[in-house]
Amino acid sequence: MSIYDINNIAELIRDNSYVGRGIVIGKSADGKNAVSAYFIMGRSANSRNRVFVERDGVLYTEPFDASKVEDPSLIIYAAQRRFENKLIVTNGDQTDTIYDGLINGKCFKGALKSRAFEPDAPNFTPRISGILEFENNDFTYEMSILKSADEKGTACNRYTFSYEPLNGLGHFIHTYIGDGNPLPTFLGEPERIAIPNDIDEFTDSLWDALNHDNRISLYVRYTNLENGQEVNRLINQNKAG
Repeated sequence: MSIYDINNIAELIRDNSYVGRGIVIGKSADGKNAVSAYFIMGRSANSRNRVFVERDGVLYTEPFDASKVEDPSLIIYAAQRRFENKLIVTNGDQTDTIYDGLINGKCFKGALKSRAFEPDAPNFTPRISGILEFENNDFTYEMSILKSADEKGTACNRYTFSYEPLNGLGHFIHTYIGDGNPLPTFLGEPERIAIPNDIDEFTDSLWDALNHDNRISLYVRYTNLENGQEVNRLINQNKAG
């Protein structure tokens, strides 16, 4: 097995009942589109009581049934938003931390210095984040994970990965490597995965591979690098009616 192998994302996660929340960033095989994806999963009733909603170009997680919300602090947030020529995507309210940091002249990594993993002992769920920066009909991207240094949440380890995009290659980072109690944290570098040209092919493959009992929502965006046109797909397990 080579470090340059490119995986099929569906094959990576199909037999994994709980990868948690995941971010994918990369470039379509034909080099025409920047691709980003974000999905959420959940085991508890509180976590499963969510949907993705897009308003004014911002992607939010919101309650499906507001009357059943137990603790909104870690499950309700803006998951994706733009700042100038940058697209931010994260698994928590650090989306706004990055956005505010950029406004104040900070970089992606610098903005996240004020944040740490989630305070949900004993899991200490990692905060995962990504940013795409568009320029000259192309883009670059970074990904970050903030995770506990030990089982007690004593300190935070911070990892940032910077990429120049390659046609057909994406990187995939997620919060957990599988189910468990406590949940085992993601390890290593973001995984290399194939990015097809067709948004529906990618969306359907990813959604179908997510565990059907634990999947909640998925959002995929293809951004045309020549004209900036965006095509989105949004799927919610919870549906009205």
